Amino acid sequence: MLNSPSSNFILRIDVGVGSLKYLYFMLTLMLYIVIVVVNVCVIVVICMNRSLHEPMYLFLCSLFVNELFGSTGLFPFLMVQILSDVHTVAAPLCFLQIFCLFTYANIEFSNLAVMAYDRYLAICCPLQYNTRMTFNKVVTFISVIWFYSFVRCIINISLNMRLTFCGNIINSLYCHNYLVVRLACSDTQVNNIYGLFAVVLTILVPLVPILFSYVRILKVCFSGSKQSRQKAVSTCSPHLASLLNFSFGCFFEIIQSRFDMSGEPTVLRIGLSLYFVIIQPLLNPIMFGLQMSKIRNTCKHVLNKLNCYRDPRLR
Repeated sequence: MLNSPSSNFILRIDVGVGSLKYLYFMLTLMLYIVIVVVNVCVIVVICMNRSLHEPMYLFLCSLFVNELFGSTGLFPFLMVQILSDVHTVAAPLCFLQIFCLFTYANIEFSNLAVMAYDRYLAICCPLQYNTRMTFNKVVTFISVIWFYSFVRCIINISLNMRLTFCGNIINSLYCHNYLVVRLACSDTQVNNIYGLFAVVLTILVPLVPILFSYVRILKVCFSGSKQSRQKAVSTCSPHLASLLNFSFGCFFEIIQSRFDMSGEPTVLRIGLSLYFVIIQPLLNPIMFGLQMSKIRNTCKHVLNKLNCYRDPRLR
C-alpha cells in the first residue's frame, strides 16, 4: 500500500514518441510559448488602455489570466514527461497538477457565467448597465470566483491526500483526480460525495445564469430591431463559442476518464484528453481579440506605434 505524501505515481502514456521525443518537445514548447504570448499581449493591451477598463474587458482579462494558469499547470509537466523515459511523478506534484487543472476548469466556467450575465445587462438593460455593473462589483465578482475556486479545490486535494493507495498507475497523460481516487484502497465515500457536490457547483450553478441570460437575450433579439440583433450577435458570439468549445472539451475528458476507450485510436484519445486545456487558451485571446472591435483597434494602434518607433521615416 502507498501513502500519498511519499509515493510516486506512474503515468501510462502510450504515445510512443521514441526517437522523436525532442521534436515533440519542441512542438509542445512552441505551442506553450504561443499561448503565453497571445494571452499576455491581450492582458497588457487591456491593462494599459483606459478605454478598455470596462466590465466586459476586465472579465476578459480575468479569463486570459486563467488561461495562463491552466496552461502552466499542464505544459511544463507535459514537456518533462515527453523527455523522460520513465513516466513517474511524485505524489505532491501530482496533487499540485490536479489542483491547477481543476481550479482552472472551475474558474473558466464561473468566469464565463459572469460574462453571460454581463452581456445580459448590456443588451437587455442598457440604461441601468452602468449602475448595476460598477467597477467595485466587477472586482467583487472576479475575487469571489478565484477565491471560491481555490478553496473548493484545496478541499478536494485535502480529501485525496488522506487516502491510502493500493496502486500507482494512472492511465492518462497527466494526473487526473478521478483516476487517482480510483487507486485508493481506503474508504472513498467522503471523496465521492464531495465529488458529486463539486460537479453540481462547477457545472450546474454556472449553468443557471448562462441559460437565464441567453434566454433573455434571445427574447430581445427576436423582438428588437435588426440593429439590436446584429449588436447582440457581435458581442455574444465569441462568448458563446468559447463556452461551447470548453464544454465540449470537458465533456469528452469526463467521458474518457470514466469509460474504457482503449479501443479508440491513441491520437484521438490524446487529442480529446488535452483539448480543453490546449485549444481554449489558444482560441480565446485570438477569437475575442479579432471579434471585439475595441481590442482589435487598440492592438492595431499599438502595432502602428511600434512600427513608427522602429522606422524613423514613419514618425
